[in-house]
Order: sequence, then C-alpha cells, then structure tokens
Amino acid sequence: MAPTPTSPVVAAAVLGGYAIGRSTGNRRLAGVALLAGLGWSAPRWAATSLPLAVALTAGTVALVGASHPLSKRVGPWPAVLASTAAAGALAAVGDGVASRR
Repeated sequence: MAPTPTSPVVAAAVLGGYAIGRSTGNRRLAGVALLAGLGWSAPRWAATSLPLAVALTAGTVALVGASHPLSKRVGPWPAVLASTAAAGALAAVGDGVASRR
C-alpha cells in the first residue's frame, strides 16, 4: 500500500490555520491547526529520514512566517495562498523523496 501523501495535509493546515486565526481573532488557534498538520506529517517524513523531517518542518514554518511580511505588500489572502502553495509543494517534494526510499 502506498503511503498517504502529506502535501494535502500540510496545505490544509496552513490554509486552515489562517482561516481559523482570521475568523476567531485567536492566533494561538491558528498555530494549533498548523501544529496538528505538521504533527501528523513529520513522523511520516521522519520514518524516511530525520533530517528530511526537520528540513520540511522548518521550511513550512518559515513559509508561514514569510507570509506575514508578504501580506503587507500583496494582501493577506494572496500571501496565505502563496505560502500554502509553496508549503504544499515542499511537502510534495518530501513525499517524492519518501516514495523513492
């Protein structure tokens, strides 16, 4: 059986975290959503390679962080959509590396 891809989970966590934070006004809840997605994905990446898991987790968090200054230039939703797409693509690369091993 093929492993479950993590890219849709990571994308949903980034986008869902933003939507939760925006609708509730509680940034901590947004962080919980992101952590839930990464908490589900990171062990799957770590099963392949611990450095891969660390790099993908750090990359996703960095992309979420980069969306904050980007939102001042292009607006919040475009910044979050760009970060979501980039985080999903990053996780897809991780899924590809995992499937090769």
